[in-house]
Amino acid sequence: MSRVLVTGSAGRLGRSVVSTLAAAGHEVIGVDRAPGTPAEAAVTLPADLTDTGETFEVIARFRPESVIHLAAIATPFSYPESVIFKVNTRLAFNVCEAAVALGVPGVVVASSPTVMGYGAPGGWAPQYLPIDEEHPVLPWNAYNLSKVTAEQTMRAFARAGKTKLAAVRPCFVIPPEEWAGAPTQAGHTVRERLDRPELGGVSLFNYIDSRDAAEMIGVLSEALPELPNGEIFFAGAADALARKPLADLLPQVVPGTEPFAAGLTGTAPAFSTAKAERLLGWQPKRSWRTELKDDSPLLGAADPHSHP
Repeated sequence: MSRVLVTGSAGRLGRSVVSTLAAAGHEVIGVDRAPGTPAEAAVTLPADLTDTGETFEVIARFRPESVIHLAAIATPFSYPESVIFKVNTRLAFNVCEAAVALGVPGVVVASSPTVMGYGAPGGWAPQYLPIDEEHPVLPWNAYNLSKVTAEQTMRAFARAGKTKLAAVRPCFVIPPEEWAGAPTQAGHTVRERLDRPELGGVSLFNYIDSRDAAEMIGVLSEALPELPNGEIFFAGAADALARKPLADLLPQVVPGTEPFAAGLTGTAPAFSTAKAERLLGWQPKRSWRTELKDDSPLLGAADPHSHP
């Protein structure tokens, strides 16, 4: 197996990526300034990858066969907008530049479905559903603008060197502890997001189990030599994080989706992973229906179909 360097190894997705890759026999080098990288990592390093020299030093020291770049300010509006954009874009540029310059064979960069532009204060509606990788991006805040920039940075380096690069857009990541009741990155529990459709509705009820996302990233990393350079993939669950069909829920919480939502019958999600299935042979395994430890609705939770 190969040596893999994972940036952001202590994050909600990074922890699952480290554990999944280590379980598959890879030697994992975890890089994160925060504590929490799983013990399965062969080495954990608190490097500052916003520093160009330090980024080059880390990759030159370990000479990995692949780099999984997850490190970022992961929550919109959690810092001043200028800080989010500066940190996330500098991280992506430094990692790609160092990896390509030092001859790393493969790099996977984490992006986000937020590049679609949902939640924009001036209104937003998809051009079609389900959304796939060909859908136009419409960033409106520093976080999703930084992710569009990271994707374009990845593609620029894909055109410039021999390193094979790709980006993945993981949907709303839910690690095991959040199925058990810990707050999600949005501050609500999974059960609250199910009980109050307005919470998950702004992001079109997208989600993915962190272990499924980690497995997809591992498959993508292995497949890079056979893929066209610079590909982008969605990674999402096979269903929506909703108790009712999106054909009913989406028009209530996202105005303008009426013409397209009717096709999302049953448990169908708003984001398509058909490209990952076609090119990588990957499909998600886990659903909130199998992973949520307690799915009893909140007492007094509002039913979006009820009327006073």
